[in-house]
Amino acid sequence: MPLPAPSARNPWIALLCGAVIVTIAMGLRQGFGLLLRPVELEIGVGREAFGLAIAVQNLVLGLAQPFVGALADRHGAGRVAAAGGLLYALGLVLASVSTSALGLDLSLGFLVGLAMTGVTFVVVLGAVGRFVPAEKRGMAFGIVTAGGSVGQFLLVPATQMAVDAVGWRGALLVGAALVSLTVFLALGISGKPQDAAPASAGAGRPGGESLGAALRLAARHPGYWLLNVGFFVCGFHVAFIATHLPAFLADQAIDPSVGARALALIGLFNILGSYVFGLSADRLRKKYVLAGVYFGRAVVIVAFLAVPFTPLSATLFACAMGFLWLGTVPLTSGLVGQIFGVRYLSTLFGIVFMSHQIGAFFGAWGAGLVFARTGSYDAAWTISIALALIAGLANLPIRDARIGALPAAGAAA
Repeated sequence: MPLPAPSARNPWIALLCGAVIVTIAMGLRQGFGLLLRPVELEIGVGREAFGLAIAVQNLVLGLAQPFVGALADRHGAGRVAAAGGLLYALGLVLASVSTSALGLDLSLGFLVGLAMTGVTFVVVLGAVGRFVPAEKRGMAFGIVTAGGSVGQFLLVPATQMAVDAVGWRGALLVGAALVSLTVFLALGISGKPQDAAPASAGAGRPGGESLGAALRLAARHPGYWLLNVGFFVCGFHVAFIATHLPAFLADQAIDPSVGARALALIGLFNILGSYVFGLSADRLRKKYVLAGVYFGRAVVIVAFLAVPFTPLSATLFACAMGFLWLGTVPLTSGLVGQIFGVRYLSTLFGIVFMSHQIGAFFGAWGAGLVFARTGSYDAAWTISIALALIAGLANLPIRDARIGALPAAGAAA
């Protein structure tokens, strides 16, 4: 029985399937930091080398994302998400049999990074944005983003339990089986973008049907580049903390279970944060809320470093940072859609997401490099604070007015 046309499908189906896809894909990804110590002890891959594998993953995810986003804009998100789910599972299986840093770079790094381009925010938000009316788009983006946090809350502790029960290799195989479910969930966001026009009506599609015109329009918009700056910082923070926080806490003689709990709490509190910031995207000036998120991160990190490191301080830090964790996603993607429309949202947000992943590369690998050279994460924390302030300032001057049709906008841009 054929699926209904996207324009006729209940938008809640696309929203639910998209959120669960992100829940699985992001939840597994956020637990990779728990493998650092077991991998280090079993096969002798140090923190810098393991951090490099995660950095490669983030970099590939970023560099390939605009192209995969364009494929989703052209051929539909369902096919791209299904392919991503299969490749994700393959990458985890190959990582489970790796015996060297190179093996981890190719499997957990390259393959998983490429796979995630199809099953994370860019492709899924691009699909959901076409099914949901513009006035509810911020809330919908917040719900999908919260899905990543639900996954982090549920799957990070599950990953730790799997590592304890069957080792890090077995935990990767369990993850491969779970992520295979995204192939079937991809049916819920299937359909070609042009079929979903009713949900996108009035979206101010730049360049009509021309992707090239939309790209040229974005390239000439200063605010688009400022969004790239801010999202670079977001990527740095997320990758640094997700990859290195458990090891950092262990270095402070804090039980490893506290690190797993901290990552889970980040996910739990970001469920609330993503929803709140998603709602704010529909009701408040997005750029000001986005700047506030980055300034808030700087305050939270300073407070964490200013007090003694204890299980309680780690827990409070996780809760506060979790609330701010991915609140940038519905706000940043919402600004891209607000300014340029949703016809090529996967492509245009994909480019912004690429800057996020370049930042993530430096957050994962750079922090490991700092630790290897200095024996401490102090410099990485200091850089995180400075970058948060820069990102907050960068978002304030963005011109967020909607751009009209290409003939007028092309001349005005």
